[in-house]
Amino acid sequence: MFINRRAFVQFTVASGAAATLAGPLAAIARARPSLAKPMHILILGGTGFLGPATIEAALARGHTVTIFNRGRTEKRRKEIGRELPFMDKVETLYGNRDPEKHADDADPESPKGLSSLIGRTFDAVIDNSGYVPRIVRASAELLAPHTKQYVFISSISRYADNSRPGSDETAPAATMPDPAVEDMGAQFENYGPLKALCEDAAEQAMPGRVAVVRPGYIVGPGDPTPRFTYWPVRLGRASGERAEVAVPGAPDDPVQIIDVRDLGDWLITLVETGTTGAFNACGPEHRLTAAALMAACREAAGATNAVFTHIPADFLESLGQDAVPFPILIPPVGEYAGFHAWSNARAVKSGLKFRPVADTCRDTLAWFNALPEESRSRLEQGFPPSAAEQRLLKSWHEHSG
Repeated sequence: MFINRRAFVQFTVASGAAATLAGPLAAIARARPSLAKPMHILILGGTGFLGPATIEAALARGHTVTIFNRGRTEKRRKEIGRELPFMDKVETLYGNRDPEKHADDADPESPKGLSSLIGRTFDAVIDNSGYVPRIVRASAELLAPHTKQYVFISSISRYADNSRPGSDETAPAATMPDPAVEDMGAQFENYGPLKALCEDAAEQAMPGRVAVVRPGYIVGPGDPTPRFTYWPVRLGRASGERAEVAVPGAPDDPVQIIDVRDLGDWLITLVETGTTGAFNACGPEHRLTAAALMAACREAAGATNAVFTHIPADFLESLGQDAVPFPILIPPVGEYAGFHAWSNARAVKSGLKFRPVADTCRDTLAWFNALPEESRSRLEQGFPPSAAEQRLLKSWHEHSG
């Protein structure tokens, strides 16, 4: 359970992008008055984490939604009785993002590749399941004659440099030696470069009609990773007269997160307005510090007895492989100095809005507590072990006197 900080950053950024929803959304996306006449939106994916939030936002604003996927997540949901509540309100097409594969690998009679999309017309496409440029190119080229706009969900991992606070969408893209490689790599080192190449593939297929959205950490109810959920849950378990909680870095360290519901709602705004270009979807609008995030988690959990011990980055660095991998909070030093400090001015100007972080903390904790025990246990496996946290606190107090 001990990994170094660099490896953990790579793991958390990459795993969150590809994961599927661990349970139902705790709340419906906030309904916002529609800015356009009803539209027909295709979502490539749709049943994971960001997909459901986007679908609920679209439905709440009067749009028609079609989703395209392999059907695997839906099947798993039915088996455990956790179906998404809106499935009867959307059209589902089955197939495979890879043109050479079937929806069901074991069933050659299942729909092959993108065949279900041939001849279909949509006002816009939202691609939140594209990780390989060849596959993104296939869908974008097929849909180009029959859709007005392609919204591609990329990642801030597509940037080559995280060391400069305040960098914007013009920052250089990450690259890899062989652009033809489709494997993520042992440490997910190809994830960012592949996302950058996917952006290029979409733009080449639909020049001038692509909106590229680059989120950082997407959080909130339904997050299938322990990355953010750990913190409100940890505060919810604070006990004792003085419940001490270890927090990496300094109280003033910046943190960038975006509630999945805010991101989903904004994606529909981009579609309604026909907006194109590249956007860093990092939040909130104004600077959030580690101390403010911890205070919001404490408030959400009602943990008035909790106190925070911030452990300096240099001490954590000195522990090497023995450092506890606390999620999301990355001290802004060295190559990570700008990791939580990307400019989101362009996205805010285009209509991206953020709910209070305290609401995200509260709703995430409520969602987690409502999960079946098996789902909670699965998430908890990714939490920093309590014993490891206590050992770290002991070491720090002995070191600092």
